[in-house]
Amino acid sequence: MDCPVDAPDAGRAEVRSRPNGATDDYSDVPDMFLALVGLSMDSSAYLRGREQIVTRCLPLADNVARHFDRRGEDLEDLVQVARLGLLNAVNRFDPEKGSSFLGFAVPTMMGEVRRYFRDHGWSMHVPRAIRDRHVQIARATAKLTQTLQRAPTPGELAAELGISHEAVVESLVAADAYQPRSIEAPVAQGDDDSKHLADVLGDTDPALEHVTNREAVRPLLAGLPRRERTVLELRFFKGMTQSQIAEQIGVSQMHVSRILSDTLRQLREQLQ
Repeated sequence: MDCPVDAPDAGRAEVRSRPNGATDDYSDVPDMFLALVGLSMDSSAYLRGREQIVTRCLPLADNVARHFDRRGEDLEDLVQVARLGLLNAVNRFDPEKGSSFLGFAVPTMMGEVRRYFRDHGWSMHVPRAIRDRHVQIARATAKLTQTLQRAPTPGELAAELGISHEAVVESLVAADAYQPRSIEAPVAQGDDDSKHLADVLGDTDPALEHVTNREAVRPLLAGLPRRERTVLELRFFKGMTQSQIAEQIGVSQMHVSRILSDTLRQLREQLQ
């Protein structure tokens, strides 16, 4: 399905949200795609249905763009790029394969925005351990995607890499910790002979985008109690140690360790 669709109101880059902060799971979108099956791609009914899908999912694209706000580019430009990614996703998605549209569309949009940043001289930086794990996950994802003909689950990645389920979930949570960094920076700090980050990053890997899909993680984080969410943010987004977190929130280091362990276990179970 590769018929192009024009974006309604594409010139208006207004970022919208659901009333009262409600979460939209877009559960009606699969049926909208299924309604197109059997229609001629040139028919007015088909084109009208595709346009309705794009319109329905514009808030999702805007939400992806807002994730990248305040990183040096205008939000309006990012919205347009994310909407372009949405169009590409709608045009390329095949509902008859049985895969999730959100699982396909969100990584497609995020990849489009990340390419936009990279084209403007930006890359992404993560802590050394997380960066190394992402390289491993990228390779495993490419391998398993080819074998399974779909994006692997966190459990399948953990089994393939011989690491804990928790380690994969940590990578999902820490995916938001990116900051702008030169792609000419060495991967190994202090090693003049090390590969540069650009050598490792290469082109955006669509399969990896499935793994780092923040759409899968965001509602889980939002549903956590304030204290647990704060501890995760301090640990993974701000890089604080457990002792530093304990001092900041006024509990023992052992208590922080239990909070992290219990919370990551909950996320792991919900991602299975």
